[in-house]
Amino acid sequence: MGKSYPTVSEEYQKAVEKCKRKLRGHIAEKHCAPIIVRVARTVWDPEVLAHGANNGLENAVRLLEPIKEHFPILSYADFYQLAGVVAVEITGGPEIPFHPGRPDKTELPPEGRLPNATKGSDHLRDVFGHMGLSDKDIVALSGGHTLGRCHKERSGFEGPGPPTLLFSITPTSSKTSLSELLSGEKEGLIQLPSDEALLEDPIFRPLVEKYAADEEAFFADYAEAHLKLSELGFADAE
Repeated sequence: MGKSYPTVSEEYQKAVEKCKRKLRGHIAEKHCAPIIVRVARTVWDPEVLAHGANNGLENAVRLLEPIKEHFPILSYADFYQLAGVVAVEITGGPEIPFHPGRPDKTELPPEGRLPNATKGSDHLRDVFGHMGLSDKDIVALSGGHTLGRCHKERSGFEGPGPPTLLFSITPTSSKTSLSELLSGEKEGLIQLPSDEALLEDPIFRPLVEKYAADEEAFFADYAEAHLKLSELGFADAE
């Protein structure tokens, strides 16, 4: 059986479609797609935003709140996931299906639910594995790191260019050869510890190389992984 989704009203569905159009223009105008993709991977709440792994996301909340005010019918959970889908699409990434019906949570997740970029591949598997994400999902989602630039106050890392892997959800981004990436010859780009872990791990690295060589395969797997992450908590059909 396929996955079951909550049923929403016609009014709610119309609000989703109208909000999506508003988000496209707003995110493009503010040039804020990178941080919107980040906020879509967490849960909106002042206490959750205070978690160390979410540094800087309060800026995304401020950027998006003027749009949310026009759509009080939408849950924050749906709104931020919709914003993430739009942010990926307007950067030239794959289209990701969106299914509404997420309730806003009353119980907050504990600190430490998000990965620590310095702890290596086993840590990534431990954190994401508890979310039901596979090795393939972890590598594919890492392509989102290449949006934007590093800010020390947010990630602890800083540089003039974006973090880099060999693949990106932005298809027009400059390509980096494996030798350049490993030797540090590519100027203006930063390699995060989590990205280093992907290259050093014997299972992750072949997936990195596969996506570097085949953008179509990467887009397909990224869309699948993003959808899976955005729908954590939805019940499966019996």
